[in-house]
Amino acid sequence: MSRRNERALVRPHVVTGGRAHPSRNVFDLVTLVISAGDLPRAGLSPEKLRIVELCRGGALSVVEIAGHLALPVGVTKVLLSDLVDSGHLTTRAPAAAAPASRTRLLQEVLDGLRASL
Repeated sequence: MSRRNERALVRPHVVTGGRAHPSRNVFDLVTLVISAGDLPRAGLSPEKLRIVELCRGGALSVVEIAGHLALPVGVTKVLLSDLVDSGHLTTRAPAAAAPASRTRLLQEVLDGLRASL
């Protein structure tokens, strides 16, 4: 049986300990999650251990983590919330696009339109 089929046998509420909502409401789909260091991992569920390992390689978005775990985003948010509460992870908002790049893009579009006339 593949790992994905095994995962389908476990209900999401089992993975979250019966909770449907995270303890903090700081996560959207593009919130970046980063490992906070080498804290003890004893007592973490397999899913939480996997998240900590994934985030050690660099910042990942909530939706990327959910994809790697093959879990619904809501379940992933509950797990992430627990890991932020325990100090294993930190979050940050995704970097906003620099205004200069938007200006440059608009200028290139304008130049292209002028060239086609």
